[in-house]
Amino acid sequence: MILWKNLKTEKSNHMKKVLIIAEAGVNHNGNMSLAYLLIDEAKRAGADIVKFQTAVPELVMTQTAAKAEYQKDLTGENESQLEMAKKIHLPLSAYAELKKYCDKKDILFLSSPFDMVSIDLLEELDMPIYKIPSGEITNYPYLRKIGSLAKKVIISTGMAKIGEIEEAINLLIESGTKKEDINVLHCTTEYPAPFQEINLRAMQNIAKTFQVKVGYSDHTEGIEVPIAAVAMGAEIIEKHFTLDKTMEGPDHKASLEPYEFKKMVISIRNIEQSLGSYIKQPSPSEIKNMEIARKSIVAAKAIKKGELFTEDNLCVKRPGSGLNPMMWKYIIGKRAYKDYSEDQLI
Repeated sequence: MILWKNLKTEKSNHMKKVLIIAEAGVNHNGNMSLAYLLIDEAKRAGADIVKFQTAVPELVMTQTAAKAEYQKDLTGENESQLEMAKKIHLPLSAYAELKKYCDKKDILFLSSPFDMVSIDLLEELDMPIYKIPSGEITNYPYLRKIGSLAKKVIISTGMAKIGEIEEAINLLIESGTKKEDINVLHCTTEYPAPFQEINLRAMQNIAKTFQVKVGYSDHTEGIEVPIAAVAMGAEIIEKHFTLDKTMEGPDHKASLEPYEFKKMVISIRNIEQSLGSYIKQPSPSEIKNMEIARKSIVAAKAIKKGELFTEDNLCVKRPGSGLNPMMWKYIIGKRAYKDYSEDQLI
């Protein structure tokens, strides 16, 4: 079933349904029309959640904060990180409208807050889940405030050491969040992230070390890694989402376009069904094939009543409707109770 109780539940072969987040982030470039289109396309692509980023840029970064290298490559070096952020963030008043539009489209609205004012705004909107971005995992007052809200929390762990993850989890719990309401996402904070630095096994280490639900926030190009993460136990997948990778802005290049996102969703749903349970037994579709594909003990040549069964006059052939070949050692040396023709089932 879906991880969060306020969402629709769906069982699939004993597996929880993976929660798929379309990370629209700031890929609207500060344009409400594009933000609405991102919601439409996220819904059409099969995402459970469309997530934005809420920030008052002046409260997030200083005037001298430098851009990341990937941001310089994609948006130029002539402006500061603050100047870039001001251009691509929506005003705080926009998020109530985005939530209303998500409700209308029947897709869950989320947004990652990047400062205290943004937390307050999203709390006024009664956001059911708080998504903590990787950059805030060492932000003590921020984590303490979100923890005190006692909501469900998804926390990304890009750039973090295992000890920093432990400190963040402990602080959230000490501040009022239940441990069972925390989902930790493994993440590599680079855009796009190189495959050789993904280290998906770290996700399983996080689950084992802290006994928490885990997921994966992906910044690689393509859809292979999030699909692999689901096979390795991810309960949440977050992936950047854009209308067009060639658009101006820092995150478009490492995002999926709608047709790619839909392909990822379909693949994840197929993997969910494929994982099944731990029990090894014939599936319903296999049972009808057992008689055709398996074999039985048959007469290799004509055998007379009373004749001994030997390695020479018996063999194993299809169909599997006769004596199981695993009985071979018990049959050899026994006497035939009737005549058998060649290829007749014993």
